[in-house]
Amino acid sequence: MAWAEFALAFTVFFASHALPVRPPLRPWLEARLGQRGFTFAYSALSLAVLAWVIGAAARAPLKPLWGWAPWHAHVVLAVMLAVCLILALAIARPNPLSFGGARNDRFDPARAGIVRLTRHPLLTALALWAGVHVLPNGDLAHVILFGTFAGFALIGRRMVDRRKRRTMGEGAWHDLRQRLRARPLIGTFAVVDTGLRLILGVGLYGALIWFHPIVFGVSPLP
Repeated sequence: MAWAEFALAFTVFFASHALPVRPPLRPWLEARLGQRGFTFAYSALSLAVLAWVIGAAARAPLKPLWGWAPWHAHVVLAVMLAVCLILALAIARPNPLSFGGARNDRFDPARAGIVRLTRHPLLTALALWAGVHVLPNGDLAHVILFGTFAGFALIGRRMVDRRKRRTMGEGAWHDLRQRLRARPLIGTFAVVDTGLRLILGVGLYGALIWFHPIVFGVSPLP
């Protein structure tokens, strides 16, 4: 039954991410909830299903594939700091090339910030988070869980690119990419905004370390 729940949770996870963003369902939902309401509802649903999938993996029968080593924790801590900084630099800022952008009409390629480095920062953070968590969780259920999330994030980059090329127009999409590539890396990050976001990223990192034992029952510290 535990494996059945795990499979069902995965099915619902992918369905809840794929169906609401496709026409005609997304326009229908946005017409009733508004764009912000849709984004909030979609995010809340995603977090709820993610929590279910993680819980289902923890309840699945333990089938070890490799053992845990203390150095695993050091690798996870280092990568998760990068994840938190990427999230802080990406959330609630314009990014017309990916999902999750805010005020995309104000996007300035000359001040692209993290988008100058990766047009899909949220998916990059998801891939890093999932990929590095495979290392200390060497049982079958968690390898499937985090491995699938990492693959989902990598495949999702291509899916979002296709959708953005379709909605923006092929010419406009390529033109914006070329304008980004032409900008020097130095100067694309606004000093004050970037500094504040990095401070928030470090705060998020500390909060994750603090709450990890409470939420997941395991300390991330070696």
